[in-house]
Amino acid sequence: MSGAGFDSLKALIVEDNAHMRSLLRALLNSIGIKEIAEAAHGQAAIDSLRERKSDLVLSDMAMKPMDGLEFTRHVRNHEHSPDPFVPIIMITGHTEKHRVEQARDAGVTEFLAKPITAHNLFSRIAEIVERPRAFVRCDNYFGPDRRRRMIDDYAGPWRRKEDFQDMDVR
Repeated sequence: MSGAGFDSLKALIVEDNAHMRSLLRALLNSIGIKEIAEAAHGQAAIDSLRERKSDLVLSDMAMKPMDGLEFTRHVRNHEHSPDPFVPIIMITGHTEKHRVEQARDAGVTEFLAKPITAHNLFSRIAEIVERPRAFVRCDNYFGPDRRRRMIDDYAGPWRRKEDFQDMDVR
């Protein structure tokens, strides 16, 4: 399983467990990604992003002193963020709905539940590369558009100003 074009990607692994960092590195290598930096927690990852550009970040959710959610919020919202648009894949064994929502609301691009397989990692990275999502900025959120797809026959409430552009609303 090798991704076309994945060999040119630069990744950053943010994980406090050395064995998990090693596993993630091996999985990234198996899908063609060779240029990989590592950080043991969020602050070290921010420093790493300042030193070298990454095309994507794999971040654990539960770390100390700065966890993956705080790291994501910093990357997305801090005025001195090294790259607020970098895709972030949150990796965690905590898959309860409120945790997934916390990650989404912090601005993660993709969510990946442990145990991780090369196939699952490949599909998340392919999603980032092949179908990047637009970024949205509003009063309390900055990050990838949380709506995954447009539904042509959606009959629910209007959500954005653009939803009214094609309508004759007076």
